[in-house]
Amino acid sequence: MIKFDSRPTKPKIGYLAIVTGVYLLIVTLMLMHEPLMMVPFQIVTVIFLTIVIGGLLHAFIEQLKYNPYSYNSIYYISFSLLIFTVLAMELFLIFGVDLSTMTEREMIMTMLDIMHESAHLFMILSAPFILLFSAGLCVSNISLIRHEGKRLVNLLGILLSLLMIGGEIYIFFDNYYYSGSLFQIMIHDALNTAFAALYLYYECMLIGTIIVNLIVIRHKPDYDKDFIIILGCGLMDDGSVTPLLKGRADRALRFAREQYEATGKEVTFIASGGQGPDEVNSEAAAIQRYLMEQGVPAERILLEDRSTDTAENMAFSKAIIDRIDPHARVIYSTTNYHIFRSGLKARRVKLKATGIGARTKWYFWPNATVREFVGILTDHKLKQALIIGGMLAYYVGYTLLYYSYF
Repeated sequence: MIKFDSRPTKPKIGYLAIVTGVYLLIVTLMLMHEPLMMVPFQIVTVIFLTIVIGGLLHAFIEQLKYNPYSYNSIYYISFSLLIFTVLAMELFLIFGVDLSTMTEREMIMTMLDIMHESAHLFMILSAPFILLFSAGLCVSNISLIRHEGKRLVNLLGILLSLLMIGGEIYIFFDNYYYSGSLFQIMIHDALNTAFAALYLYYECMLIGTIIVNLIVIRHKPDYDKDFIIILGCGLMDDGSVTPLLKGRADRALRFAREQYEATGKEVTFIASGGQGPDEVNSEAAAIQRYLMEQGVPAERILLEDRSTDTAENMAFSKAIIDRIDPHARVIYSTTNYHIFRSGLKARRVKLKATGIGARTKWYFWPNATVREFVGILTDHKLKQALIIGGMLAYYVGYTLLYYSYF
């Protein structure tokens, strides 16, 4: 098992830029050589892509050791998947295409065609996953609607499913059945590839988010904690804990009991959550009351009753902890689907804490995961815009370069 927070510094991937520069220099020299050395060119490309994939996967593992609650974790695993698609196309070019019968121009066109088609290939290869994931989202959303009613937020999974399946269908049929003049086909193919690149980015991000979420959900913190923050999430009409909030409190209680049995060390609970305009008391007070009903002494419960969201939960709880022990070891208890995003909020306020998650009903988890994914995408807009811009330039550029040889 990967041990979180065991690495003192974040992993460096700057060397991949140097590797890329060396690769581009070698490729430029090869392209200037006459006749074109196609097989050595492919071998160099395969080696380069393998190094990049290996570097990203290594950075992903090291990032989990340094700080698992980071967008970098998602980016590293997502782009290793994306680049693997390009590698698969290169291997197909080496082993599946007879280059000996081609002219130099035909070899270059084949290479360019494969490079710009890699986005479409990824969509085809991932189609079974998309279909299964979409079917699961639809089934869970139907159950969610039956239990909790028809609300827009309960339709997110179905809407996302329709968009993902619709994207797959559009790319397949529009890509293979479009006709027109060469110029019209070129423009159409460039736009089609741009759409595939966008689809590919969000699909990779979705897969990466699911992978990282599964890892942090399965993580078991060490039994050396001083504080457990219980994150609030709404109350019943009478001011008592909801089943969801009760699950978070019970998960914290279970960890506290396991730690005491294993090490004899007691923990202090921080009940975190303010009072909403339609609530009769604060979430912190409700959590405190529930913990005391379960036998926790009042002196082992601290109240943070000012927060209105997860970011404030973490910031205000950190302020309480820092006044007592700035070097304390901390975990937080939330619902399983919310662990990763809560960790992002904690690290943003310099709170070094790992999360434990309470189970939730099966039909609620997929839709909640979609909401968390959408929330993640709304952060770091500039970084995501730069990545998307780079991907569009890569795929559209290869497409236009391919048609320039006609």
